[in-house]
Amino acid sequence: MQAATRAMQLTAYRDMGGRNRPECALGSSPTAKLAALAFHRVVACDESRLDKHPGTLLKGWPRGGKVKHMDYRGYFASALNRLRDERRYRVFADLERIAGRFPHAIWHSPLGPRDVVIWCSNDYLGMAQHPKVIGAMVEAAARMGTGAGGTRNIAGTNHPLVELERELAALHDKPAALVFTSGYVSNETGISTIGKLLPNCLLLSDALNHNSMIEGVRQSGCEKKIWRHNDLGQLEELLKAADPARPKLIVFESLYSMDGDVAPVHAICDLAERYGAMTYCDEVHAVGMYGSRGGGICERDNAMRRVDVIEGTLAKAFGCLGGYIAASEELIDAVRSYAPGFIFTTALPPAICAAATAAIRHLKASSWERERHQERAARVKAVLNTAGLPVMPSVTHIVPVLVSDPEKCKAASDLLLSEHGIYIQPINYPTVPRGMERLRITPSPYHDDTLVDALAEALVDTWERLGLSLRSQAVAAE
Repeated sequence: MQAATRAMQLTAYRDMGGRNRPECALGSSPTAKLAALAFHRVVACDESRLDKHPGTLLKGWPRGGKVKHMDYRGYFASALNRLRDERRYRVFADLERIAGRFPHAIWHSPLGPRDVVIWCSNDYLGMAQHPKVIGAMVEAAARMGTGAGGTRNIAGTNHPLVELERELAALHDKPAALVFTSGYVSNETGISTIGKLLPNCLLLSDALNHNSMIEGVRQSGCEKKIWRHNDLGQLEELLKAADPARPKLIVFESLYSMDGDVAPVHAICDLAERYGAMTYCDEVHAVGMYGSRGGGICERDNAMRRVDVIEGTLAKAFGCLGGYIAASEELIDAVRSYAPGFIFTTALPPAICAAATAAIRHLKASSWERERHQERAARVKAVLNTAGLPVMPSVTHIVPVLVSDPEKCKAASDLLLSEHGIYIQPINYPTVPRGMERLRITPSPYHDDTLVDALAEALVDTWERLGLSLRSQAVAAE
């Protein structure tokens, strides 16, 4: 009898096409509605569960009429507590940057607004405040509006985006370029799509590659080999062990942003040519800042034509938003046609594209920003070293100061902000290995000598208050 009743109810539900609420067919009284809603929840989950012997308790059917609710908030709170216990919980500063005053900003602190100096921005050249860039954005927004209108497939490609991709292709001496919504997406989507399109592809990834590249490798579903950072010997061993006829893709960065070291691009390309591999180079921390036109480390080292795919960002030295890859026309068209991370997301708005194009064109013609940037980075390293601070070796604009303790690294950042009005975000695990916690300082062309000297004094004071070791003056001056 029970089975027959449920069968009749199921028939009524199916007759409605499963689209309408079942209480409409089972009566209008409050009791009938409640019963129908309970039945609806079970049926909607899995109709096949009703094909059981009478008396079988359905999975998900409340026992004794009482529903035990899951403590979902507890799961999330527990996850956050784990981060706090491991000293990995991140706190974001509420900052308001002011165009024309970079690197000065307003910190909206718990005690009210305060003026601070930013020393860790990835707006490396201050282009986000450049009059040409702001002007291009304002003009494009006033003329074409603020949004892109949808995906490029549905809404079409706004003309400033077409111009931006042409500018990027020319910057890297490639036939074509493709713009994504961020540098993270361009790596994640670009690497995974290329890997999927190459049959039985072997991906060889540098051990210190950025998380976006790691995710791209993982999502490709390809076999991967991790080679020790910049270890050409191990890279060659892995290439030599692979089937010569097997497609291979070497993925690496030109400039590694935590240590500030540089990849041996030509040597990697030599191995790629010798063993029939493609190369994919992430230039996000180098474009705009290196090379005679801002083409990055590959341009500086005259290696652009040797690298198959160059990936970059519009959000760092160019001061805007977005990421891209530049490569052959066939590769770019294939990624455009197959990549879900490109096809199914809204395009960059015209104003962003116009601003990025203005920044690229300016830095192609102007070398002042690059020259001043390098001079400022050298000045900061010299002053901090002379003060006895543990500056890690770096041949680029990245100035890492080693702390080696997660709690003291966070405490140093807090002291610098609250006591000295200096904002430097702590870098802890998993961004860097445990024991290698640091403050990552990124000078810009606009950090003058007064700011540099104030930084050194604040760091020394912070080191002394936290009991961190300073090198002797004699050793630091060597």
